[in-house]
Amino acid sequence: MAKRIYFLAHGGQVQGVGFRYFTQKKATEYRLTGWCRNTDNNKVEGEAQGDEDALQKLLKDIDEGPRSARVVKLDHEERDVVPDEKDFAVRR
Repeated sequence: MAKRIYFLAHGGQVQGVGFRYFTQKKATEYRLTGWCRNTDNNKVEGEAQGDEDALQKLLKDIDEGPRSARVVKLDHEERDVVPDEKDFAVRR
């Protein structure tokens, strides 16, 4: 059964280090759909949807981030599933 989460990575260094594209690559690898984007206050937020095990793997990867990133805190919460979503997009 599909599940959807909202996530927010903040603290440390999460912008300007390829974090959004790292997240997109991992989400696509796990066959998740959704989106991510930078916020105006130096955070990265997004939503991901798919299998619960795959979502847990994505959260673990996001918490570690790419090598050049440093995530101090990762918040997440459940959201309503979005029907017919096709891919994982990086938004601007």
